Amino acid sequence: MSYFEVLKKDESSKARNGVIHTAHGDIHTPAFLPIGTKGAVKTITSEELRFWGAEIVLANTYHLWQRPGDLLIYKAGGLHKFMNWKGPIFTDSGGFQVFSLAKMRKTMEAGVLFQFDLDGKQEILSPEKSVDIQANLGSDIALILDDFPGYPFEYQRSKESIELTKRWAERAVKEHQKIVTDGDPVNPGQKLWGIVQGASFPDLRKQSAEDMVALGFEGFAIGGVAVGEPHEEMMKAVEAALPHLPENSPKHLLGVGTPFDIVQAAARGCDTFDCVIPTREARHGRLYIAAKNVETPGGTAEGYSTIDIRLEKYKEDFTPVDNACDCYLCLNHTKAYLRHLLATGEPLAIRLATMHNLKFYLNLMAKIRSAIEYGHFEEMVKNYKEYETN
Repeated sequence: MSYFEVLKKDESSKARNGVIHTAHGDIHTPAFLPIGTKGAVKTITSEELRFWGAEIVLANTYHLWQRPGDLLIYKAGGLHKFMNWKGPIFTDSGGFQVFSLAKMRKTMEAGVLFQFDLDGKQEILSPEKSVDIQANLGSDIALILDDFPGYPFEYQRSKESIELTKRWAERAVKEHQKIVTDGDPVNPGQKLWGIVQGASFPDLRKQSAEDMVALGFEGFAIGGVAVGEPHEEMMKAVEAALPHLPENSPKHLLGVGTPFDIVQAAARGCDTFDCVIPTREARHGRLYIAAKNVETPGGTAEGYSTIDIRLEKYKEDFTPVDNACDCYLCLNHTKAYLRHLLATGEPLAIRLATMHNLKFYLNLMAKIRSAIEYGHFEEMVKNYKEYETN
């Protein structure tokens, strides 16, 4: 049995339904990975995620390295046991957090010298160290440490980035092979994926993709996106990278994104996605609802809108957030009640809003898979839009 199987291809696009076989179960794609940064999806239990249809979660190498430490998690039997998640786990390399959160950082050939944001302790995150930490966590999918230039994109800096990422990737592969062969890994079935960089420059994306393929990775992530660039630039990066990656390998789009971004990227051949949007925006009272429950200029439509439940107009709104949603919030409470909880600082507000947004995202992925399966994905892509927030 191959690591990744394509089950159904969409005739109108590059979208496909597939399944990734991991040591802790299968992932049916296209799939969304709820973010469990510190070993938990905020306010949500593992059992609830599984019940809603989540098959995989993403945990953060940088944060777990800080606390409680990867060695402690190794002693616990790995992250699956530590957080009681029985499905696959995806871990990032920690590089993005070093670049975005660290108090100080300096990129060198050896790795990234930085200070933890929590206590100021100085460390070097090297390609080998990132692999070691992820091996101790025992994730099913681990990522190499990569370098990325950020936005706005500059050609020379992006060229240097893909060259450094290639050299780091070579070292990461050797370290991972050494652990699997001579070490005592928590999860011997862990797969290491390569990362394609190159900003929105087609020649650099092509070169980076070819570099990663040459190293023999079984899965790939597209990085350096969702860093402030417009949607069009993001899709340009995807389109430049995907043709140069093996069709029979899974492709993950890092840090993406809005429901509209996900639909568009799936149409271009991306298989898995992760983003903090559903959980982060829930904490600020922003909720996702299906477009068919929203008045739009065109009448009947596909897509989604968001509402800011903190607005005064919802103070006496005794209707559900989304009449078509079957999450706990929509089945049991009203907009007025949720607004009251947020206004008074009740922790239940964040839990209910997070439940709703995650269910929306997981339902979206099920809808995409169904549309591909039954041959109406083209119509979904054409009509699926983001409508004005209210």
